[in-house]
Amino acid sequence: MDSLAAGLVALWGSPPTGDDRDADAFRALYADPVVLNGTSVPVEDLVARYRALHAACADIETDLVDQAEAPGALTVVLRQRGRHVGPLATPVGTVAPTGRRFDVLGIDLLRVAGGRITDIWVVADELGRLLQLDALGPPA
Repeated sequence: MDSLAAGLVALWGSPPTGDDRDADAFRALYADPVVLNGTSVPVEDLVARYRALHAACADIETDLVDQAEAPGALTVVLRQRGRHVGPLATPVGTVAPTGRRFDVLGIDLLRVAGGRITDIWVVADELGRLLQLDALGPPA
């Protein structure tokens, strides 16, 4: 599954083409639909998230920090770095461009069948990203 982990790092870290090649690249790694945090999601939705990330952030670097494998499962720890240059949708609303850099970790627990990801459980440091972007004001 080393190639699957490497494929994830390469895919999420590379800029979108803006055409059908983006969806093809995702379908090479992910089942369609894929189950994301318990919800069935078409690959096109993953592609939209990927494109939105790259529209909001420049100089994105994605690194594999660690991985653990079991039969039919792969867990990856990913570090993502970049610069916030466009509107970024977050759990607390859309954050206007700040120009700030960020460096966050995420953990993906993946179920794999037939060489493709069928289920994803994601835990990402969104609070850390928001703090680094200075996107959270003082408490009301």
